[in-house]
Amino acid sequence: MKRREVPVEDAIGMQLAHDMTRIVPGEFKGRQFRRGHVIQAEDIPVLLDMGKRHIYVLELDEGELHEDDAAVRMAKAIAGTGVRLSDVEEGKVVLKADRDGMLWVDARRVTAMNSIDEIAIATRVPFQHVRKGTSLASVRPIPLVVAEEKVRAVEVIARGAHRRSMIDVLPYRPQKVHLVTTGSEILSGRIEDRFGPVLREKLAAYGVGDVEQTLVGDEMDAIAGEIVRAAEGGATLVLVTGGMSVDPDDRSPAAIRRAATEVVTHGTPMIPGSMMMLAYRGHTAIFGLPGAVIHDPVTAFDKLLPRVLAGLRVRRRDIAVLGIGGWLNA
Repeated sequence: MKRREVPVEDAIGMQLAHDMTRIVPGEFKGRQFRRGHVIQAEDIPVLLDMGKRHIYVLELDEGELHEDDAAVRMAKAIAGTGVRLSDVEEGKVVLKADRDGMLWVDARRVTAMNSIDEIAIATRVPFQHVRKGTSLASVRPIPLVVAEEKVRAVEVIARGAHRRSMIDVLPYRPQKVHLVTTGSEILSGRIEDRFGPVLREKLAAYGVGDVEQTLVGDEMDAIAGEIVRAAEGGATLVLVTGGMSVDPDDRSPAAIRRAATEVVTHGTPMIPGSMMMLAYRGHTAIFGLPGAVIHDPVTAFDKLLPRVLAGLRVRRRDIAVLGIGGWLNA
């Protein structure tokens, strides 16, 4: 790269080699001039106010890429079908959700890319619910000019032999949900059920409206039988509410174990929601939900629900790593 400094007063008629940012504290921060802008006489005072005394005239050597071109190539390489790209600005491309769904990030490949000198890719925390238009990640090289071989290395990592793109928004699958509400006090009408309204509201945020609810007592056989009936009746998700503590009258965990073909976990390294249970009967996911779900806005259930709705099979190791950052209280 050949770079020549030109005093701004002598730069009228020249093209800017990169975007230029202007910062007015408390008022504005953003692009004042775009790459390729032809400097006019009226631009000189603005450039001087921005602290710019010189501009650069660039001549790229073979094997070099301007930051804008590098950012666009890398962003195209890592974006999935549920992602759209912003225009390049100041050497950066932002990846945005093109649909509602669960944010998927291949952390290993992102880490491998960020291990390449002068490459910077920042993402949101994966596996969370995102809405269309949400910013998901930014992609940029650090210098104004970067070696093309580094960009090619990013492209090679992005391709790999992988089923999924590096960064994507996975759509939620159609769901048939069955709530199994335990507790003799609710079955008898002594206490009003509070789980149902909370869970319906949570599910509605994901576009899930097909929800059936059954009230059962505290008998293990009745609870297990209702879980089996729901799963064999086509439910994709069964939510068992209440009866999840260590109290001897709480029979939900044993009932879930009886009905399940696989128990993933009883207990999570997250607070609130540490007593939550997750199991499967065939392809039907079964959650045992503790009382924290109706008291706290975010629990272990909220951390795992998007994965289940997106059709990901949750394993014990997926839950184990959530202890780092598992303190969910504000």
